[in-house]
Amino acid sequence: MKDSSVSIMASFHLVRYGDLGGMRHMAFDRPLLRGTEGLRFWRLLGTGRGTSMSLGADLRRWALFAVWRGEGDLDAFLRRSPIAARWRAEAVEFWQVRLMPLASKGRWGGADPFAGVAFPETPPGGPLAVLTRASIRATRMVAFYRAVPEVDRVLREQEGRLASVGVGEWPLARQATFSLWRDAEAANAFAYRTAAHGRVIRLVRDHGWYREELFARFAPYASEGTWDARDPLR
Repeated sequence: MKDSSVSIMASFHLVRYGDLGGMRHMAFDRPLLRGTEGLRFWRLLGTGRGTSMSLGADLRRWALFAVWRGEGDLDAFLRRSPIAARWRAEAVEFWQVRLMPLASKGRWGGADPFAGVAFPETPPGGPLAVLTRASIRATRMVAFYRAVPEVDRVLREQEGRLASVGVGEWPLARQATFSLWRDAEAANAFAYRTAAHGRVIRLVRDHGWYREELFARFAPYASEGTWDARDPLR
């Protein structure tokens, strides 16, 4: 049974730099994040050029997914951390959103980022954020990436999709997609009622494409900045 005393929140930050210099921060930011007060779980992520997991990389755009002990810890990070200060000083585009966890299943790097969280029994209506993450078996990588383009096309055209981006912590093998949806119905229509996505899910299950996976849903709130010149939640 989940411990209802644990109440945490998450955040997603998308940062675009004007040149390739952002790559060096992937190494130098890690010690700073390890020492950040109230940061329960985090992953620095590269981003793809497509709307879902893909082979192409955008080397000027990077992301941070973080799980916080509470809202105040994120506020303190944004005020005091040199990482957040650099975002403000160097990024040519920056977008971030706060996330209330609604549901989660699976593990990331052997850990459950939402261990002990009391998810709401009745999720609120309105926009939905979805994080899907997979560690792909080396023997299944070719088959996986052959299936990606059709899913990516369907995702781009899906009604109710507000925005999405492929992200990853390791080239090719450890991939994820962060997406925003008009509501849960729109997200469910893509996840459960599109032929391309359904076919890939069956292949994943039948042939064991993933060594590890995580699927999480959130209620997004308090977004700021722009993502491809707009805030998809406004």
